[in-house]
Amino acid sequence: MFDLPLALDLLVAALVGLAVGVEREWSGHTTGPDGRFAGIRTFTLLGVIGGFGGWFFRDGQPVLAAVIIGAGALFPIAAYAATLRRPGTTTDGTTEVSAILVVAMGAASALGHRSLASAAAVLCVLLLAEKSTFQSALQKVAAHELRAALQFAVLALVILPLLPSGAYGPFGAFQPRQLWIVVLLFSGLNFAGYIARRVIGETRGLGVTGLLGGLVSSTAVSLTFSRRSRAEPHLALPLALGVVAACTVLVPRLLVISAMLRPAVATAAVPVLVLPFLVGVSLIAFVMWQERETRVPPTPELASGPEGAPAERHEANASDPRPLAPTNGHNPLAFASSLQMALAFQVVLFAIAWVQQAIGTTGVLLSATLLGLTDMDALTVSMTRYGADPANVRVAATAIGIGVLSNTMLKLAFVVTIGAPRFRARAALGLLALAAATGVGIWIGWP
Repeated sequence: MFDLPLALDLLVAALVGLAVGVEREWSGHTTGPDGRFAGIRTFTLLGVIGGFGGWFFRDGQPVLAAVIIGAGALFPIAAYAATLRRPGTTTDGTTEVSAILVVAMGAASALGHRSLASAAAVLCVLLLAEKSTFQSALQKVAAHELRAALQFAVLALVILPLLPSGAYGPFGAFQPRQLWIVVLLFSGLNFAGYIARRVIGETRGLGVTGLLGGLVSSTAVSLTFSRRSRAEPHLALPLALGVVAACTVLVPRLLVISAMLRPAVATAAVPVLVLPFLVGVSLIAFVMWQERETRVPPTPELASGPEGAPAERHEANASDPRPLAPTNGHNPLAFASSLQMALAFQVVLFAIAWVQQAIGTTGVLLSATLLGLTDMDALTVSMTRYGADPANVRVAATAIGIGVLSNTMLKLAFVVTIGAPRFRARAALGLLALAAATGVGIWIGWP
């Protein structure tokens, strides 16, 4: 009797080999003095060999399956050994390794994992076809960036599993593993902001720079741009746009943080924060549309830091076309800043736990007003912990909104007291619009 599922398994096994073989033929690795052993036909047959090996295993004949799959895997190894004996042959074994992978993917297909085999084949062909692209991208990676990626892997995959997951200390507010997750979260956000600024560049406009700077510290953007408006008053409008952009991107940043730690709090915070976000986007779109023909000069470098931390300033000539150095210098993770954030978060956890016991909901909202002046990220993470009790979810979301409003008023104070007159008028108008929208959002989400 015809076995349709088996036929489909073997067909996928053959197609897996065919796909890899087509790429090897197309890329020219099967011809020339350095040509490798396999092309379209050989790779297709290797996929079928793996498929039959998987089929025999499912049929209860593991020894025969091992012999077939082992022979299929040993063939490219023997071919590679023979190729190396030829004078002048390179040691590149990508084709042979791909052949072994084809046998494995064929076996996986016959074992009932057709989707997995197909996905692995697509990834394999992509890696083979885009060799030059990957090599070119790797050459652009600086040593400190690769080191930062490896450090993050150690922090996430080595240190995190070793930390205890229990709750300790007064009010059970000290949780080592959760605290380390906060460190990883902010380090990851710093790295993402670093990569974004490097890819897009610092010279694409003050609005874009404010938007990207807001990924790290919207307060730092507001303070730096307010100072720069005095040195370069002719940049009043783009500098004000940068401030509004930084304040706008703060909203999705906080929602992402809360969604990663407590989705229920993020969901409850959406009605509170969506209105200021829409107002900010509308202001940015309106100004960008009006100034669509205007070239914007280079921007200052913004240092990474927590909300409210001052930013370093890079004095750049408005006509200087040279790109500026990426943010965070040689520390894309800004690990020290992340540790400081986590410690501040831990202090806040103890404080909020105490306030909750002593005063209740009113005290939590009051502490959100004060904390919003200093550290929005610590407030958001703390509120996700506070929202672990379903009864506190709306209070936590409202507290985040109150913190955003408080933080916006702090930036307004920077703009009014430090900024040049033309910048002050434009930036203050935008911040007042954001504050009004936040107030309406708080009213809508009030518990």
